[in-house]
Amino acid sequence: MGLANLVPGIRGGTMLLATGVYPGFVGAIAELTTFRFRRRSLLLLGTVALTAALAILLLAGPTRRLVIEQRWVMYSLFVGLTLGGVPIVWRLARPATSGVWVGAALGLAAMAAMTWIAPPGSAGGGTSSGMLFVAGLAGASAMILPGVSGGYLLLLLGQYLPILAGVDALKRGILAPLANGAAPDAELARAGLAVAIPVGLGVAAGVVVVSNAVRWALARFPKPTLGILLGLLVGAVIGLWPFQRGVAPEPSTAVAEQAADPEAWPLERFRPNGRQAGAALLLIGLGLAATTAVGRLGGGNAGSRDV
Repeated sequence: MGLANLVPGIRGGTMLLATGVYPGFVGAIAELTTFRFRRRSLLLLGTVALTAALAILLLAGPTRRLVIEQRWVMYSLFVGLTLGGVPIVWRLARPATSGVWVGAALGLAAMAAMTWIAPPGSAGGGTSSGMLFVAGLAGASAMILPGVSGGYLLLLLGQYLPILAGVDALKRGILAPLANGAAPDAELARAGLAVAIPVGLGVAAGVVVVSNAVRWALARFPKPTLGILLGLLVGAVIGLWPFQRGVAPEPSTAVAEQAADPEAWPLERFRPNGRQAGAALLLIGLGLAATTAVGRLGGGNAGSRDV
């Protein structure tokens, strides 16, 4: 789930669903928020949370660099990873009813609207503690909803790369010096904590609210709820057009720090050549195969019966 939350297109909830952990995870969170503490539930939540946090902490830096330096390659992979989740949610929604199709249309329209309002890679609402808290709320949905990618929502909000940079700063400020027997870098640690704390608070609040909401919705309105998840999943591909790149600002008009930081550069679309188009199709196929393979780890419908 930690790896999934780093990559737009892969859903943490889908990973839990595919491996058969999803029903127990949602139930454990719901129990915890109602002050019911069972050893099995605490062990499940602790194991998932600690291993996910470790994956995010160690791999945020490399993922950020790849997205900045090889954007079209990574976005092609993201498209395939996103489409690979469609069969997983579709299995849950079968047999399709009018509620599934109406929900799917609403989810697709909502994702298209979000992409139109704030395309992935745009500046979004700026990076502040408030926006980081909202980003944490959005990211929490990926831990609960099997059809939603938290990383993709962070792209829409313009917070994806800043959060990866903050997590990487936290790692380099605390863990890297300790590994070398040196004192932590206070400045880097503060920069990392300034990002990690509001995001963490948003994730905690989002997990509590979304876990209880999805449990209620799946119990009361299972078909429309699964339809909405399916629409959100398909609609996520709209904003992941791979052939775009950062454009360095003009030196005469740009602030020096912005010109030196590729993360802050505006994006433009470009026409791919034949090699790039062929490679993109191959990467989409690889991403599709990877998510499909993960979906089979839980034995196909293993998770759907419990949901």
